[in-house]
Amino acid sequence: MAKNNVIGIVSYGAHVPRYRIKSSDIARAWGKDPDTIINGLGINEKSVPSIDQDVATISVEAARAALARCDIDPQDIDAIYVGSESHPYAVKPTGTIVGEAIGATPDLKVADYEFACKAGTAAIQSCMALVKADMAKYGMAIGSDTSQAAPGDALEYAASAGGAAFIIGNKNVIASINYTCSFTTDTPDFWRREGRKYPSHGGRFTGEPAYFKHIVSCTKNLMNHVGTKPEDYNYAIFHQPNGKFPVRVAKMLGFSPEQVKQGLLCPFIGNTYSGASMLGLASVLDIAKPGDRIMVTSYGSGAGSDSFDITVTEKIDKMNREKAPLVSQLIQDKEYIDYATYAKFRDLLYWE
Repeated sequence: MAKNNVIGIVSYGAHVPRYRIKSSDIARAWGKDPDTIINGLGINEKSVPSIDQDVATISVEAARAALARCDIDPQDIDAIYVGSESHPYAVKPTGTIVGEAIGATPDLKVADYEFACKAGTAAIQSCMALVKADMAKYGMAIGSDTSQAAPGDALEYAASAGGAAFIIGNKNVIASINYTCSFTTDTPDFWRREGRKYPSHGGRFTGEPAYFKHIVSCTKNLMNHVGTKPEDYNYAIFHQPNGKFPVRVAKMLGFSPEQVKQGLLCPFIGNTYSGASMLGLASVLDIAKPGDRIMVTSYGSGAGSDSFDITVTEKIDKMNREKAPLVSQLIQDKEYIDYATYAKFRDLLYWE
């Protein structure tokens, strides 16, 4: 990046559905030991979208929250990219719905992104490129999901809902993105065929050759490029498919539990897929101070990671973060449901 052309986050917003189901209730529904499940996955409960919530509504809420925190005219947003693996339509973009809802200009670049759980961070990279090329004044990148899991599958304890939106620009930047890089291979750890209701996963690929290899490689590549070490960062956010993997990969890389704690949301709301690392970043920005340095590495099955080196600027002190719900407030605003209600909300009981 040119030194006099800082590109980064101008504003941000988040949304998490208020319904929750406890991991223990899911375990009991399938005759499993709740303590074994909770201790094994590190997930106490997860968010559940209601019948009238989907990626479009979550994305709109997050986008409106981002706009509430800044003085940007929606007409100045020239691009909207929504990353998700659970777009409500197979053929019809989610981004057009978001653009119309926030009052964006029709002269708008829009695309829906899909790369499992890292589609939202890929959208951030695209917005950065457009701003740098003077093809957009501001770009909005959204990561949002209402993830699917087959009844009784191990994924059911984690697959949840939520999302975050980031406005990317080069004016009034609250957090500069100093550098970004990616690491990608063809690793078949998780997939869902066209027309299939639930995803499949290759269990033996999930850990070492998939999640850990990509996050470790991408994060190391970034630190090698910018010349940093783990101790140079105040916060670190890694994709969180469960409550254990992010802590383990942080230790492998040399980051402390304290650096990971603020962005680790999976134990409380589950794996929000495309929203996971982005919600973690939003949670950090909720409390960040000027000069704080942040490492973010997403992960998407199939497989790839995006890493970001971010420095919080003095502009964040001028932002009224209370104009939109903080991530901690979204987590605390909850209503528990039982498994029968969960099955109804998630359309688990259906027939053809």
